[in-house]
Amino acid sequence: MKTENNSLIASESSSGFSILETVVAMVIIMVAMLGALQAINYSILYNAGNATRAQNLAILQQEVERLRAAKFTPAGVDAAALPGDGTCRTDAQRDITGGAKADCTVTAPNGGRFRVSTTVDDNPFGGTNADVDTTTRIKEIAVQVRLDSPTPGWQIAVPAQVVLRRTIGN
Repeated sequence: MKTENNSLIASESSSGFSILETVVAMVIIMVAMLGALQAINYSILYNAGNATRAQNLAILQQEVERLRAAKFTPAGVDAAALPGDGTCRTDAQRDITGGAKADCTVTAPNGGRFRVSTTVDDNPFGGTNADVDTTTRIKEIAVQVRLDSPTPGWQIAVPAQVVLRRTIGN
């Protein structure tokens, strides 16, 4: 009889988890899963921002190469230069006469739209562009590329900017 009584007690004590233990375990697993989902979401946004930054830099490099290829004009307008009209040109011609140029929009292959801003300083060492004469031998060109409509997050801080100096010899 003792053996029957001991086996009966053993079977009652190993009946399984209670509902409270199951709920607590599920809450712990859910908190861990939410943390993992937040990490995945952050990495997706971070990678999207890096892809945007890479496109930004590629467009900036293209624009700088076009400006480097443009004919240097100390004063006056280069006859071959194309004025800014809000759309970027696909050829190598750029107007590098002094002053701020009209912003233009570039569409990347994946559909992203970027705004290119260019400012040319004919007299980078003082004075205004109006003080420039035909002996000017240097120009300072500032180019900035940024997302046309950035999404909230760190993509707002994506603008890439370069300042280059052109002399009459290059």
